[in-house]
Amino acid sequence: MEKKSKLYVGMDVHKDTVMVALLPAEAPEPTVVKRLPNEASKIRRWLGRISREGEVRACYEASGAGYVLERAMRHWGYECEIVAPSLIPRRPGDRRKHDRKDATELARLYRAGELVTIRIPTEREERVRDVVRCREVFQREILKSRHYILKFLARRGLVYREGRNWTGKHMSWLRALQRDGALEGEDRLVFGEYLALFDYKLGRREELDRRIEALALEPAYREAVGRLCCLKGISTHAAMVLATEIGDFRRFESPGKLMAYVGLVPSEHSSGASRRLGAITKAGNSRVRHVLVQAAWSYRFAPRRGPALSRRQQGQAPKVIAHGWKAQHRLHKVFGRLAFRKNNQIAAVAVARELAGFVWALMQDAGEDTRTNRDAA
Repeated sequence: MEKKSKLYVGMDVHKDTVMVALLPAEAPEPTVVKRLPNEASKIRRWLGRISREGEVRACYEASGAGYVLERAMRHWGYECEIVAPSLIPRRPGDRRKHDRKDATELARLYRAGELVTIRIPTEREERVRDVVRCREVFQREILKSRHYILKFLARRGLVYREGRNWTGKHMSWLRALQRDGALEGEDRLVFGEYLALFDYKLGRREELDRRIEALALEPAYREAVGRLCCLKGISTHAAMVLATEIGDFRRFESPGKLMAYVGLVPSEHSSGASRRLGAITKAGNSRVRHVLVQAAWSYRFAPRRGPALSRRQQGQAPKVIAHGWKAQHRLHKVFGRLAFRKNNQIAAVAVARELAGFVWALMQDAGEDTRTNRDAA
């Protein structure tokens, strides 16, 4: 039986259209470059026609289009991969960009093996991840509402000076302003609307927190979340961000690869004998990077097991707890040394990078069980 030749298809996917470029394995240029409607039936019909000539291997960039087309093509029996846009090679002198060129370049680079593919989550993983991301959206919305309230009151000369904002006493002061008639007419109406919007967002965030707590107890996430919560500064929500965004931690061969994935490694511009390191790359997953940096600030305090950390560590294996204790000692020393030489911000980022290494090591022997439970769920 004659072996089929490979056909490489680059796709530039948009909401309404898909630009496709067909590049056979031995052809110097694409044989077909055309625009298709982004409709499953028409894309499947076109793939069916070209698959008579060889084995189809397609790719497209990760974007707002999601994984719908990739999953459909897998279901139809075609190989399809999604590539990381930030890691696509670009020619420095190239200043032209359009759909035909993008699809052609994707096909060419995909055939040459120069594209970096991303991990495709299952549909269940994607749904859970969106719940966690939704909670982050409400967190940002709450911050906006806080600004609305404080700036409005400042314009009316009402500033809270008896302590920090958004404490229990500050909230009581805000309620008193609404109740005691410190604001009149339209001002009272505006302040009441801002405060009602703030309360609504708080209520929705609390509901999402309860849902995330319930999801963290499911077999697919229970072990991973339990282990991650043994690290200082990582609560259930932070652990769910790490678990849902990274997925299988064992796909990273070394801790350095995880650090690079979350953009915590320094940029570099070296030549000859000179070596110049710059700011962190900030490439990859920004949500994971944010969680790690926020957790890193807790290591400026001396190592200790507080009540919250002790509760999170209940029922965990002794080696997992020991790993978290080792991380506290190591990262506290790093934070203190760098904060003395540099500043707290630089120290926090450096500690976040090392914390990523501790996360990687902690999750290596849990990867197989976690993946098995997720697949079963």
